[in-house]
Amino acid sequence: MADAELTPKPRNADLPVRFASGAVMIAIAGIAMWLGVWVFDAFVVLVAAYTFYEFAGLVRRFARSGGSALAWLVFGALYIGLAACVLILVESKIVLLVIIAVVVLVDSFAYAFGRTIGGPKIAPRISPSKTWAGLFGGIVGATLALIGYYAFGAAHHGVASYPVSEYVMLVLPGILLAVVAQSGDFFESWMKRRAGVKDSSNLIPGHGGVFDRTDGLIPVTLAFGAAMLILAPHQLSL
Repeated sequence: MADAELTPKPRNADLPVRFASGAVMIAIAGIAMWLGVWVFDAFVVLVAAYTFYEFAGLVRRFARSGGSALAWLVFGALYIGLAACVLILVESKIVLLVIIAVVVLVDSFAYAFGRTIGGPKIAPRISPSKTWAGLFGGIVGATLALIGYYAFGAAHHGVASYPVSEYVMLVLPGILLAVVAQSGDFFESWMKRRAGVKDSSNLIPGHGGVFDRTDGLIPVTLAFGAAMLILAPHQLSL
């Protein structure tokens, strides 16, 4: 009888944990919203502050001069701070949950497709684990999140169902959001590779640091903020 310890671990064995951690992220954000606007805003500020702390830690490891470090820190403050401002300014709780759901589903589906299908890498020198199959999975995840939001809107307005063609049109923004989320992931991976570390910190056992969890959320939030500023400024408390 073969030793159980020598049995290869399935490539997607930790997939349920991945989905569970995503569900916990959505639940925590939902609870913070339910507790009130001030609690949610404080939660966003706390997460943003610690993300910037980890960002600065990576910069300290690879910046070659004081001027370079300062430029990176200014960029990081704007990059992370603007995303935090968008989350605070968005008035609709449903939109906030959709932003988080898009990121969680992109990450989870990308992981599932990448580990199950495998195949060619996108940029192995930056992030060896990211595959084109994973990106396709991320597109599926983002599109499902948008379909869920669209279906909720239909029910909220008393519409039984929108035409299938309208749901199909959500594929394009799904592609864009998946690419944006993955770009944030690649950006952090590039920073970590330059810094010579695997994770932004060891704050979350088995999951790395806060920046490892918000790397995709930041650019997706900025994308949502830009779109809302142009298409639905009334949704922002400006």
